[in-house]
Amino acid sequence: MTIEEALTQLGVSDATLTAEERQRLDEDGYLIFPDLIDPVWLKALQDRFDALLAEEGERAGTEVHQEAGTRRLSDLMNKGAVFDGCYTHPKVLAAIHHILQSDFKVSAMNGREPVQGGGFQAWHEDWNEAFFDSPEQNQWNGAYREPDDPFYVAISLWMLDDFTETNGATRVVPGSHRWRAPQFEMADRRADHPKQVLLTGKAGTVVVMNSHLWHGGTTNVSGARRRVLHPYYVARQFAQQEDQRRYIRRETYERISPAARYLLDVEGAY
Repeated sequence: MTIEEALTQLGVSDATLTAEERQRLDEDGYLIFPDLIDPVWLKALQDRFDALLAEEGERAGTEVHQEAGTRRLSDLMNKGAVFDGCYTHPKVLAAIHHILQSDFKVSAMNGREPVQGGGFQAWHEDWNEAFFDSPEQNQWNGAYREPDDPFYVAISLWMLDDFTETNGATRVVPGSHRWRAPQFEMADRRADHPKQVLLTGKAGTVVVMNSHLWHGGTTNVSGARRRVLHPYYVARQFAQQEDQRRYIRRETYERISPAARYLLDVEGAY
C-alpha cells in the first residue's frame, strides 16, 4: 500500500481541503476546524478519557512520558474503538499530508490535561532526537533548522473541553514553522512573544498544526478542565514516538482497516 492509497481508502480526496485552508496551513502553520467532533462522539471521548485516568492512576501516560502539572494518557489507539476516528479523520489526514508533502505514519496518540497551576511549557517544536536512528541525524534535533528545510512532523489537537484564555490554551507564533528553532531566536523561551496567539475554541474543535511551529501550553489558572487528544504524525523514514508495532494489540489490529494499519505502520504484525 502507498500513502496515497491509504488516504483514498480513508476518504481523503483533492477536494477535502479548500484552497483557503491550504493557504492557512502554508502561511500560519496551523488550521482550525470548529465542531469537527459531533456531540455524541465528543461525550464518548470525554467519558473514555476520564475512565482511563481512573483505571490507570499513577501509570497513566507511561508508555510515552508523564509531565509534572498535567494528567497524561498514551497509547490511545489501543484503548478503545472510540479513538479510531481521531487519527484517521479525512480532514485531519488531508491537512497532515499537505504539511508533510511526503509519506508519513502515526507517531503516537496521547492525551493531556493541565491541572490548576500547571501546564506551562516553554516555546518548542516537536522535533527531537527520540525520533532518530543514528547520531548523524541529530542535526535535526531542533538545535538548528534552516527556514527552507523539509517538514517532518505534524500534530492535531482534539479539544475535549473549551480552550480558554485562563485554562491553559496552547499558544503559537503564526508563521514560525519557517523559522529556526526557538532556542536560537529567544533568550528566554518561557517569555511571551510579540506575535503569539492563543488557540482558543469550543469543545469539539480540532486544530491541525505543523509541529515545527513554535508552540507551548499555557498555565491553567482557572482550574477548569482542558482535556485534549494529540494524534501525532511523522515522516515515514523516521522512528515513531511510540513504537506502534511493539504496542499494537491483536484486538486493535483486527478491528482497524488495512489503511489504518498502514498509518500505524503495523502491517503484518499478526
